[in-house]
Amino acid sequence: MRCISLWMATLVSAVWCESALAQSQIDQRGQRAFGACTPCHSLEPDRNMTGPSLANIWNRHAGSLQSFERYSDALKSSEVRWDDKSLDEWIKDPQRFIPGNHMTFQGVKDARARADLLAFLRKATQPGQAPQLAQQPGGMTGMMGGGRVPNLKKLGAEDRVQSISYCRDTYKVTTADGKTHDFWERNLRFKTDSGAEGPEKGAPAFLGAGMLGDRADVIFADPGEISGLIVARC
Repeated sequence: MRCISLWMATLVSAVWCESALAQSQIDQRGQRAFGACTPCHSLEPDRNMTGPSLANIWNRHAGSLQSFERYSDALKSSEVRWDDKSLDEWIKDPQRFIPGNHMTFQGVKDARARADLLAFLRKATQPGQAPQLAQQPGGMTGMMGGGRVPNLKKLGAEDRVQSISYCRDTYKVTTADGKTHDFWERNLRFKTDSGAEGPEKGAPAFLGAGMLGDRADVIFADPGEISGLIVARC
């Protein structure tokens, strides 16, 4: 009788371990799949990027997140409520599911990949459950897609702009550490971030945006700062 009990316990333990391993593999695949979404979507409440935050998305009406201002009319008028079925159809082919929306992503055609992604999101979008996804560093290697964008109020001297001069087709960006970086005018982009983690006024952020170090973003706290900082000087 004791042998049977031990055998049963061993069997139950083996089944549990196998099930836990399978779930872990699904979670890992789902999180890897979400890597394609991170350049546009956050899992943190009301932290909107190109697209809206996905926090608490289950049972939310499409186009209804109050903190997001860029929904398409097609999405807002769709009357879709996000659940397992609607999200699966959306991830499979956004334009076919809700024609005319602003989502440029072409969709995930593989059913298992969608199932893994949905399983990950079902957990990660719940209150307090967003995982700490890998964060790209700032400076000339940051902002190249994926991961959580850095807090622009906590950058080092090498990532804070001190001055910008413009001559013919070249911008010279001098950072607070005294170094100057030259950019062809088409390779330097000026942006704003008025959010809680945007740069301090008068201290624009300088973040790399090119694989070869030939492009960058200068991010201001307010649009009015842009022309005031750039000086035409050869």
